[in-house]
Amino acid sequence: MAIKSYIGKRAKATKGSSENIKVSDYMSTNLTTFRPEQTVLEVMNTFIKKKISGGPVVNEKNELVGIISEGDCMKQISTSRYHNHPMQDAKVEDHMVKEVETIDGEMNVFDAADKFLNAKRRRFPIVREGKLVGLISQKDVLKAALELKGNTWK
Repeated sequence: MAIKSYIGKRAKATKGSSENIKVSDYMSTNLTTFRPEQTVLEVMNTFIKKKISGGPVVNEKNELVGIISEGDCMKQISTSRYHNHPMQDAKVEDHMVKEVETIDGEMNVFDAADKFLNAKRRRFPIVREGKLVGLISQKDVLKAALELKGNTWK
């Protein structure tokens, strides 16, 4: 007995379909950024005031030079207390992560979700022509998934 398949030809991806949703469609572009010469205390105050947990560090040319997070600040708090060093002198450039993994703005948002899982990161910066242009967070990927909840994701 022959089995017939009733699956039709797949339509081409249209704007808004899951195959076509890019990271750049969901990335944040109005970013809170930090400078290497800022103090860790300034960063901590900004985190609390803006209710964020981290952010990119850029130089005067808006080139990404690092990322600083709550965890980096926590390390500074612990170290300064242990060694009895004043925190007001601690600079971002001495406590930020300098080797930053970025993500391509053209990447499919669901491929980005997989990258989040494998890298165990909360956010990825997007750089174009050497300049910081955006940031995508895990929450941004969740927003994309909610907008597509009625569609199939294959």
